[in-house]
Amino acid sequence: SMDHRRDRTRVHDIVLWGATGFTGSLVAEYLVRRAAAEPVRLALGGRDLAKLEVLRDRLVGIDPAAAELPLIVADSHDRASLDAMVRDTAVVCSTVGPYALHGRLPVAACIAARTDYCDLTGEVQFIRTMIDEHHAAAERAGARIVHCCGFDSIPSDLGTLMLQQAASERHGSPLDRITFVLGASRGSFSGGTVASLVNVVVEAGADPEIRRILTDPYALNPEGERDGPDGPDLAGARFDRELGRWTGPFVMASINTRVVRRSNAILGWPYGRDFRYAEVTGFGAGLKGRLAAIAMAGSVGTLVAALAWSPTRSLLQTVALPNPGEGPDRAAREAGFFKISLHGRTTSSDGQRVEMTAHVAGDNDPGYGETAKMLGESALSLALDGADLETPGGILTPAACMGQRLVDRLRAAGMRFEVP
Repeated sequence: SMDHRRDRTRVHDIVLWGATGFTGSLVAEYLVRRAAAEPVRLALGGRDLAKLEVLRDRLVGIDPAAAELPLIVADSHDRASLDAMVRDTAVVCSTVGPYALHGRLPVAACIAARTDYCDLTGEVQFIRTMIDEHHAAAERAGARIVHCCGFDSIPSDLGTLMLQQAASERHGSPLDRITFVLGASRGSFSGGTVASLVNVVVEAGADPEIRRILTDPYALNPEGERDGPDGPDLAGARFDRELGRWTGPFVMASINTRVVRRSNAILGWPYGRDFRYAEVTGFGAGLKGRLAAIAMAGSVGTLVAALAWSPTRSLLQTVALPNPGEGPDRAAREAGFFKISLHGRTTSSDGQRVEMTAHVAGDNDPGYGETAKMLGESALSLALDGADLETPGGILTPAACMGQRLVDRLRAAGMRFEVP
């Protein structure tokens, strides 16, 4: 079942699915720039041929060779059109969200055709459905389905993998616990991200089982392995004595922490079964830091409450939040950046306290420029490193599927991944 990855008999290496959307077109630009250095047979997929042609004409401005890019018309709710698309490609790279609404059939089609897949979803309830419905079939088919290949959850997942590998090399054992701290960052939500967040809140409001999954720290672990030492994500403001600073909630902790825990489980517990992992936003040590942490806790709670109540949700969507397909302009994206530190602790075999810190950083808007890079390199890794990855099929995570290969790619692409 794995042969097609080694002999490249399929027509395309990568089909970028949803290429004409706001994030999709950024990924298209990224892959066209990258193809100059690392030849890759790319095709652009979407629902609307005219929009695909407009995008292709724009890409010719980056590289005249883009004029030859194949265009594929398919619909995420029409299985026959998806089947025709996925059997001709080694990898589908999807930006078509909210994935709970549009992602189910593309994943099923990829598994049936033994085609690898990566996407940007951060929707816990969608990923859980994919695990429950498809993990066994994907494993049998050798199809690697890798969710969360953007700002959620690559910095968390690969940052933890990198720090744990360094701890094992330096101290002979992994760290007992790691706290991810979002430091200085500047960025904005895309319309697509907002639509996904709104959809999660709407589904949770309608279905107690979804509410239960969203609050379970181990919701994305394999069945039978859904317990461990971690409790709920930080919701309020808290002075963290070990970090020496005020902390507040991080809005993406609810997906990232679950992905890191799934990686640990499906990699065979390299971080240990008692591993604890948390994510917070970091603030200063004094009063100003405390007030900022309280404000952050309040604004996250207020946003979720506002989205849960349909009158305020529709007002927010009309007035304040971008629509799908909208996002910041190039200048705003290039002014964005993020800095993350991962603080790890353990007690060594001779009873000494061990502390280690890793850094992950990007110099563009995390939700756009850096996410286009992270998803683009994930697709390239599946397509071009595929035979060397030797990863089995399944509903996987970036760390469990591409691992160190993807860390190396992202470093080469200008992201910072380091353990001083």
